[in-house]
Amino acid sequence: MASQAPAIEVEVDDRVIRISNPDRVYFPPSSTSDTGLTKHDLVDYYLAVGPGIVNALLERPCMLHRFPKGLSGDKVHQKRIPNGAPAWVETVRLHFPRWNRTADELCVTELGSVIWAVQMSTVEFHPWNSRRADPEKPDEWRIDLDPGPESDWAQVRRVAGVVHELLDEIGAVGFPKTSGGSGLHVYVRIPPVHGFADVRRAAHAFAREVERRAPEDVTTAWWRKDRDPGQLFVDYNQNTRDHTIAAAYSVRGVPEARVSAPLAWSEIDDAVPDDFTIVSMPGRFARIGDLHADIDGHPFDLAPLLEWAARDEADGDGMVEP
Repeated sequence: MASQAPAIEVEVDDRVIRISNPDRVYFPPSSTSDTGLTKHDLVDYYLAVGPGIVNALLERPCMLHRFPKGLSGDKVHQKRIPNGAPAWVETVRLHFPRWNRTADELCVTELGSVIWAVQMSTVEFHPWNSRRADPEKPDEWRIDLDPGPESDWAQVRRVAGVVHELLDEIGAVGFPKTSGGSGLHVYVRIPPVHGFADVRRAAHAFAREVERRAPEDVTTAWWRKDRDPGQLFVDYNQNTRDHTIAAAYSVRGVPEARVSAPLAWSEIDDAVPDDFTIVSMPGRFARIGDLHADIDGHPFDLAPLLEWAARDEADGDGMVEP
């Protein structure tokens, strides 16, 4: 067995973080890299997009997807912060009623926390859509365009166009990004005044309107068995409490080392998910910066969507509960 390179130290602002096994291969050889990509490469990527990943995670409870042996090993979904965290790494305590348990989750307030999590084998960062000040009041409405098994990227583009048109009509500013998989996410900042149930109701009402405008492409059917495999699911359930999706700039645990990449609306027609990897994104970020940097400056009041929800519910077209 080849020996591992000695640990290195990385300076992040006023922190010095020790990175063990920096040459451990996390991503196998692929179209992204002929030799594979290492833990050190992952650290360098998150340093390169530092302001973007911190903006995406700031003050949010964050679930970690860890790969202690790289992608060839087991994936660990971790709510609780890993043992051994330095005192300066901040957390938020959450209660999970189903199990009557609490968990202290990572709460990023600086780039050093991100790099420490990478040292602890984190590849993906999955934040809540609420912040530490009031975890029960989301400040982010998430629109998840989730392709079916027989969908293609052209369909994602078409539905994204419908979503953009509808957001413009209601006066909401959407911030799109690739999922890092095969889909697309759109985030809309909202005032943190509603609970998860109402945010989900509003998200469902919006999804139903997208479905009405693109019935051949879109479904909002709750049960997978009820969906046409060639349709795209507008997944309003991502606004449910404790449901998380990969943050903007989060790497995804796939061999190509794709990234959930913020896009301009004008880029969607030409972009494909494989354009955005830990190899290509640092240069893009250096050129254009964080396309989600001013998301906090565009809050949208959900009142019109809650009116749509009440209308749909009165017509017997409300949400199907899980």
